[in-house]
Amino acid sequence: MSANAERIGTMLCGVGESPVWRVADQTFTWTDIPGKTLWRWSPASGDITQWALPQMAGCLAMRGPGWLLAMEDGLYACDALQAGAPCGPRLLATVPHAAPGMRFNDGRCDRQGRFLAGTMVMDMSLAQPAGKLYRYDAHGVAVLLDDLIVPNGTAFSPDGRTMYLSDSHPTRGAVWAFDYDIDTGTPHNRRLFIAALPAGRPDGAAVDTDGGYWICGNDAGRIYRYTPDGRLDRTLAVPAAKIAMCAFGGAAMDTLLVTSIRPPSAAPGSLEGAVFALRPGAQGLEETASAG
Repeated sequence: MSANAERIGTMLCGVGESPVWRVADQTFTWTDIPGKTLWRWSPASGDITQWALPQMAGCLAMRGPGWLLAMEDGLYACDALQAGAPCGPRLLATVPHAAPGMRFNDGRCDRQGRFLAGTMVMDMSLAQPAGKLYRYDAHGVAVLLDDLIVPNGTAFSPDGRTMYLSDSHPTRGAVWAFDYDIDTGTPHNRRLFIAALPAGRPDGAAVDTDGGYWICGNDAGRIYRYTPDGRLDRTLAVPAAKIAMCAFGGAAMDTLLVTSIRPPSAAPGSLEGAVFALRPGAQGLEETASAG
């Protein structure tokens, strides 16, 4: 079914990722990874602002009035974004990549404010399982999981006690659920949640107030909603095939912002890389800011 996707702005992101809704200023912020750019959109005013970054940022989370950015070589803090002023991220922690040519990819905070983010080898053709899932909090950086190719789809149930994680590489394409210890920030009891999407590869995801897991079907132009027991109950069409991540926001938390990827082979005039807003008939949860 269609949810009447509205295109936001005219930008075409190389890899649009990690949209986050900040309630305090009623804006969405997201990253264009290869474009080394942060974008911000205000639904109320329609204003769109951008900031250049010194490195690629795979994902972001709120941190006080500013942002926590997972970039190429580590985690960075960026103060409150001001139009016309540089972002100027400063290093918080580095990570020892297991292979050359790696960067951070998908991630978000758990309900307690710990930041979880995964790394990947940028050349996906290598299918190299060198990726790890890291946790960053006041105690520093810790590895939670390894043997990942393209970690994606990180999300948490409304009570924070279930963690979801996908690997979007074509050789895997599965989504797992974990029991999540909210006291220690540790996932365990890994189990298969979605063996394969009806079409496309699993990419970024969001969770609604009823615990529904909304996952982007990259290459399929579809967003799928799965119930907490793993049953597919809704499918939404988006006018771009390579959709990357979705996030709830808006004044009533009922807008789903969807980013996408523009590959070099994209046809002129296509909407690959565009950003869309949908009204899926569900409400999302506010993102937790980083406590680290």
